[in-house]
Amino acid sequence: MTPDIIILRPEPGASETAARAEALGLRAAVAPLFVVAPLEWQPPEPTDFDAVLLTSANAARHGGEGLGPYLHLPCYAVGDATAAAAGAAGFTEVYVGPSDGAAALADIHGDQVLHLCGRDHIALEREGLVRCVVYASEPVAELPPVAPGALALLHSPRAAALFANLVEDKSRIRIAAISAAAAEAAGEGWRSKHVAEAPRDAALLELAASLCKRSAFKRKDGRG
Repeated sequence: MTPDIIILRPEPGASETAARAEALGLRAAVAPLFVVAPLEWQPPEPTDFDAVLLTSANAARHGGEGLGPYLHLPCYAVGDATAAAAGAAGFTEVYVGPSDGAAALADIHGDQVLHLCGRDHIALEREGLVRCVVYASEPVAELPPVAPGALALLHSPRAAALFANLVEDKSRIRIAAISAAAAEAAGEGWRSKHVAEAPRDAALLELAASLCKRSAFKRKDGRG
């Protein structure tokens, strides 16, 4: 059976999104554009820092044993998923910030901040900020077949740009982006392009459910 949506984010987030989609009655196909893997890193002296910043759940998932010396520090996480991953990794004082790294950084109390991030990240600037790369997201070489008419979910600008580069005929595919930045990175030429009301997975799925319901109505009504 043809899926309603194509989920392109890496695991384990892809399966989590698929489960939420199925709860909304959507048929989901998972085709991650990236494979996430930990990198070796040298943890700096924990006493040099007042707080930790996590802009991705993958930093908490793939930081490994190196996270241990920092678990007692206040951890500022971008978004609910990152906060949940931080708690699962052992951080005991977790604060959920806005879904934007720069805004979250502005909310941090403390002079010296350790930013744990991926190799491909948005560079944040602030005096006292030290960046440590703990994981990498490697892009796939080619895209699995995408069913015509399916709605592709784009969870980041990087994923949007890669998807646009891999797709041969954009005019057959609808896309739903988690943010305006992701929509812009996808470019033009798609069958249709939509943006979630908020940069959260739940909001993106609400948009997808609405679009798929509208598409199904048009098919039944003979107008699409």
